[in-house]
Amino acid sequence: MELIQGADGLPEPRVELGARGYELWRAVLEDHELRTDELRVLEDACREADLIERLEEGMRGAPLVVNGSQGQPVANPIVQELRQHRALVSRLLAALKLSDAEQQERDAGRRSQQARKAAMTRWNRA
Repeated sequence: MELIQGADGLPEPRVELGARGYELWRAVLEDHELRTDELRVLEDACREADLIERLEEGMRGAPLVVNGSQGQPVANPIVQELRQHRALVSRLLAALKLSDAEQQERDAGRRSQQARKAAMTRWNRA
């Protein structure tokens, strides 16, 4: 997969994204450098974000309860679809294992403290 760099140096998505998808794309890539396989996962998450936006637009003004196949009241099927697509975006982004710089610093500090404590324990045994 050949990556095309934008004017700002960030990779451009291979497919056309809507506003919400492109916003997610840029937000992630401004803070993280991703491998090619990770870019594909991000692209999928962005496309899902665009689909969620379209589903949300479809729900505006629509009833939450509609008639089912036998005339019984049921939840609007779009509500279920929204829930499933939101969960998928969450799983896709979790698969990227993105962490912010502050979290990385806290983790590094915690590891450093643990290493220092272990070294002092070894030193005191000798």
